[in-house]
Amino acid sequence: MLVSQILKTKSDEGVVTSPPGMLISEAAAELSAKRIGTLVISSDGKVPLGILSERDIVRELGKQGAGCLTKTVDKIMTSKLVTCSLDDRADAVLQKMTDGRFRHMPVLENGALVGLISLGDVVKARLQELAMEKNALEGMIMGH
Repeated sequence: MLVSQILKTKSDEGVVTSPPGMLISEAAAELSAKRIGTLVISSDGKVPLGILSERDIVRELGKQGAGCLTKTVDKIMTSKLVTCSLDDRADAVLQKMTDGRFRHMPVLENGALVGLISLGDVVKARLQELAMEKNALEGMIMGH
């Protein structure tokens, strides 16, 4: 299954982006309000500069305490992004996520942000793919 197919199964609300100057406290409030685990950091909503996860915020709280909440997100975001394209296969994306130990990956087309897929999205797609293969094999065995 391709990343483009996975994105088609997701709601069409777009990717939540936030500016690099947003305070970490504001980012935490945004994550909580939208019930999401990651914000893509972007000045224009199109070119990703970094990514900020719940884990990043918790890690910084553990290091510095509540004082970190007044810093801006660009101070703790992951700026070395691992991205994928619409044409990438789900199993390759899953491998990148597993190897890098992260759960969200921006999807880029011509350098512009077109989506965000999660580990859960990829696993769900892969399970659907396996179920279809199983049904096809069972049908062949039973002569249907």
